[in-house]
Amino acid sequence: MLKINIDNISNFVNSDELNSWKGKVTDANNKIYNKSGKGNDFLGWVDLPSRISEDEIKKIEDCAALFAEQSDIIVVIGIGGSYLGARAVIDALSNNFNTLLTAQERKNPLILYAGNSIGEDYHAELLEVLDKKDYSLIVVSKSGTTTEPAIAFRILKSALEKKYGSDNAKKRIAAVTDKSKGALKNLADNEGYKTFVIPDDVGGRYSVLTPVGLLPISASGFDIRKLISGAKQMQDYTKAQPFDENPSDLYAAARNALYHKGKTIEILSSFTPSMQYFGEWWKQLFGESEGKGGKGIYPASVNLTTDLHSMGQFIQEGTRNIFETVIRVEKPQKNLVVPVDSENLDELNFIAGKRLSEINKMAELGVLLAHVDGDVPNIYTEIPSINEENLGQLIYFFEKACAVSGYLLGVNPFDQPGVEAYKKNMFALLNKPGYEKESEEIRKKLE
Repeated sequence: MLKINIDNISNFVNSDELNSWKGKVTDANNKIYNKSGKGNDFLGWVDLPSRISEDEIKKIEDCAALFAEQSDIIVVIGIGGSYLGARAVIDALSNNFNTLLTAQERKNPLILYAGNSIGEDYHAELLEVLDKKDYSLIVVSKSGTTTEPAIAFRILKSALEKKYGSDNAKKRIAAVTDKSKGALKNLADNEGYKTFVIPDDVGGRYSVLTPVGLLPISASGFDIRKLISGAKQMQDYTKAQPFDENPSDLYAAARNALYHKGKTIEILSSFTPSMQYFGEWWKQLFGESEGKGGKGIYPASVNLTTDLHSMGQFIQEGTRNIFETVIRVEKPQKNLVVPVDSENLDELNFIAGKRLSEINKMAELGVLLAHVDGDVPNIYTEIPSINEENLGQLIYFFEKACAVSGYLLGVNPFDQPGVEAYKKNMFALLNKPGYEKESEEIRKKLE
């Protein structure tokens, strides 16, 4: 089971100060479970792990198996929560050098991503790769009109139809979208694509345990039943445990207590390279949930020990408005030992015979001690190993904590009004029909 340790905030937030948040945390949980708080129409994620049906899981697994059988590559088209959760899990579970393995060595299709930018070179080079491979598309969009994935899907669908013909291309496209409306839903119905539903009451950044994340993860060859099981364990655990034993509640209270002490930036750290995209998913979860109304803890992430040689100096001695949350993985999957060198020119024989994981843990401990001494409090989360069940626990732990934390902060954790601001300007600059007034206004600003 996932563990949390908040001992290293004690120099900044004492036990009485932390316990003073207990009542507010209870109130936040009441808002979640009673659906009485802001954004209560987006609380479908709360009991999602226990609600997902056998029929839906089987439908996902069957589509994933079909796509895996017919594809060397599966392209997931989406942006934000439409791809970050899936990529976080897939990257964490995959071989670090997955792209260099042969299809036989991988045993499952390579998952690539599109529509998470408007990069011309990126998508052109992707097409060049796909032209030489068998591939399928999973397009994820509730509306079907989100700019970045809509552009990518238009381009990739055209290429797919050119390669396989219109009828065969339809068999290589799965749409994850709204159950009844929207451009992508209408297209999927008209074309006969395999279709999966994004629940109305689950927002994008909370959607990894819906077909949004489960279909790509299953197509990668990983066990979504174990992922769901881990999330279900954490769902039950965080609902049943009292404040002082509840990991999500303690994390939410600790980070808000630190925020009120002037710690306005949170850095998520991991000493496991394959967890890099988990940090990207976490940043979206907390950034989009809390950053509104002039409030919020700014979420950042670092990959250690790598970033000790880039961001380490700032973390140790820069502006003292930061705290750190560490994801620790207890057991690695492999075993690698430092060899003895007879000449010992690098003076490393003192660690000869030790596993790299043992050295890494000492580096981790040394870093955290140094950071606390440097006035950077840290919160410790630990999973026993990287597997589907433990990642399911970690996902739900952060989702629940984020919802509680947002209510503690006094914001709606489930909307994202600021996301639309850039789109209005972009559409005006591109002269989209209906934006004539905005086009005129913005061009005057640029004169």
